[in-house]
Amino acid sequence: METTWLTLATDMGWIAVGIILVLLAMSVTAFAIAWGKWQRLRAMAAATRELTPELSRLLEQGEVEEAIASCRNHPESHVGMILGAALEDVAPMVRDPSKAARAVETAERTIDREQILLASELRDGLGTIATIGATAPFLGLLGTVIGITNSFTGMATAGGGGIEAIARGIGEALITTAVGLVVAIPAVWLYNHFMTRLEQLFSELAYASRELVDWLLERAADHAADTPPMGDPAGTVTKRGPEWEG
Repeated sequence: METTWLTLATDMGWIAVGIILVLLAMSVTAFAIAWGKWQRLRAMAAATRELTPELSRLLEQGEVEEAIASCRNHPESHVGMILGAALEDVAPMVRDPSKAARAVETAERTIDREQILLASELRDGLGTIATIGATAPFLGLLGTVIGITNSFTGMATAGGGGIEAIARGIGEALITTAVGLVVAIPAVWLYNHFMTRLEQLFSELAYASRELVDWLLERAADHAADTPPMGDPAGTVTKRGPEWEG
């Protein structure tokens, strides 16, 4: 009788079938996580493209409250989440010129804290994909080893036989290795893809955060330049010439 992939699959033992079912469950899990991550990152990119020009314009005009409202209107944007939280914390200080310098330090602390929280949220599930990509080949190999062992055991029990006696069993066993590789290769690719996307996302976020801090530094510098020295409420410093003059 001709041996095909279909006949090998239908004649597999219960251990090989169990391993293949586990591998299929791992594959479904990896693709489900990847689908959710892809949708989330896609929505974040679209919201950020819409928010960024408006946010830049509002900050240039010094409209802090409107900038905060714009960030709230784009909750999917990673830039809006981080910069919005920073602006909310520094808004009272920005309104009070005497606290302009403290706003920079407060904004940096808020940005660091929110970035840690966002990174933890976005990386959630990627460890599962990495684990699937790393372990699926070994699980498939386990099925192959068990299948080959069973084939040789059967041949010994039967009292002999050539390669033909075990070829079918070995073929069945190798199916589990093939399935393991089919599960692992896409999982590894997906993990690397999403890690690259996250690196790009946090690079964009670092740039936007630096722009916000620079904007706050400029406001603090402008306030320092406009503040008259102590003891000179009129804003003019009385110049004294050398003692030998007049």
